[in-house]
Amino acid sequence: MYLHGQFFFGAFVSLLCVVVQAFATVLVLRMTRKAGRHLPRRHPVPALTALMAIGGTLLTATHFVEVGIWSLAYAAVSETRLQDTYYLAFANFTTLGASIDPNADWRLLGPMSAANGMLLFGWSTAVLFAVLSRTMAVLRLR
Repeated sequence: MYLHGQFFFGAFVSLLCVVVQAFATVLVLRMTRKAGRHLPRRHPVPALTALMAIGGTLLTATHFVEVGIWSLAYAAVSETRLQDTYYLAFANFTTLGASIDPNADWRLLGPMSAANGMLLFGWSTAVLFAVLSRTMAVLRLR
């Protein structure tokens, strides 16, 4: 029965991260659309580079926030030292694997955060590809 508690808690944390990612996606795509109207056509490569760098930076910051959400989750249920929870969350979120073990009663959170991280990193890759495609079309670089 306790396994269900881990699963539902991990699913809730995953859902929070998906919501954060959705907001970031909307922000990056809106920013790209607005910036696309004002891109300098004479210097398309620097404009494309700037938009990709801004989009990539925003999505990276979003992942740091998502890792922070997982870190708070680990802090809430784990016996892991508070200063180690961000490392634990980051190592699991990136599928690297942590050298710190969380409380054995909550070990299902590790694979759940890894699955969530894989999904969200893939999502970010798709968003950056969309930014690249749209910007190249606007700048007529195809």
